Amino acid sequence: MGVGRARTISPTGPFDFQNETSSRKAPPLAIYSIGDLAKLSGIRAPTLRMWEQRYGVLEPKRTENNTRYYDDDDLRHLLNIVVLNRHGVRISQIAELDTRELSRRVAEIALDNDEADTVLDALTLSMLEMDEARFDHIFELNVEQLGFEETMMTLVFPFLEKLGVLWLTGSIKPVQEAFTSGLIRRKLLVATDAIEVVTEASAPTLLLFLPKGEGQEMSLLLLNYLARKRGYRTYYLGRDVSVADLEDACAIVNPELLFTMVTETFTGGHLDDYVAEVRAASPRAKLLLSGYQAVAQTWEPDAQTHILRSMQDTMTMIERWLEERTLRAPRGASLAEAAFA
Repeated sequence: MGVGRARTISPTGPFDFQNETSSRKAPPLAIYSIGDLAKLSGIRAPTLRMWEQRYGVLEPKRTENNTRYYDDDDLRHLLNIVVLNRHGVRISQIAELDTRELSRRVAEIALDNDEADTVLDALTLSMLEMDEARFDHIFELNVEQLGFEETMMTLVFPFLEKLGVLWLTGSIKPVQEAFTSGLIRRKLLVATDAIEVVTEASAPTLLLFLPKGEGQEMSLLLLNYLARKRGYRTYYLGRDVSVADLEDACAIVNPELLFTMVTETFTGGHLDDYVAEVRAASPRAKLLLSGYQAVAQTWEPDAQTHILRSMQDTMTMIERWLEERTLRAPRGASLAEAAFA
């Protein structure tokens, strides 16, 4: 059984690939094979089997037809075990701990340790348990040590990528994803509001938007923060922006750069047609295009369209544009004029 979209199982019956609708039935549980646990924990399946057989740290459940499976509680328990084991506690010692002591030891490590894997595991646990206090404490400690931007780039952004994997594999519930995304979104909005709005006419301009059907708003919010911090005048339109609305916005603000992402949309192709429409909405602007479909599809972007494979690529482009814009400005000309030279 490979990692796939969420499967459900009735606690007293065989596999049920449909959500149960009767209120009299027990709610369905997410289920995992040992291969699923291996992918989600980073521990190889043979090692997990050895831990299970020799130390009893995992106890698979079985359906009526004797199929082995693991549930949400098993996943949380395993993630706790992995944190302790990564910090030198032998699996034989971990097996002697009850659930409460195991959680207490993991919490101590997470709060006192700044190793990337440990912090990511701690954030994952806070997400699974919808523990806002733990999430905030971990986040604020990292901000104190690294600063907000570094925390977002080295901790939160990798965590969002992991969250995406957990979501695609059906390993987290929609409410867990929504809860955690809401916490991160709030922190980004507060940090962005704390940056003084750039009003100089010479400042570079960036318009950010997502097409209808795209949900990658966290990346858009993060880029909005990062660009503002570097002196850009940003225009954040958010999600579900039609080409007609984009054209109206461009007519008003005349942006130098447009940024958007295409991951969930245009899966059947025709991305080049959409890009042509976006380019027509603001012919003089450069289009910065990111997302899986932008990278995966075979098409030929024009000279004004740049395909960006990662957030790091995007930031490199944002910073390079600032430098090139300054160098292109002839003596006596404004930087805004140089942007379209």
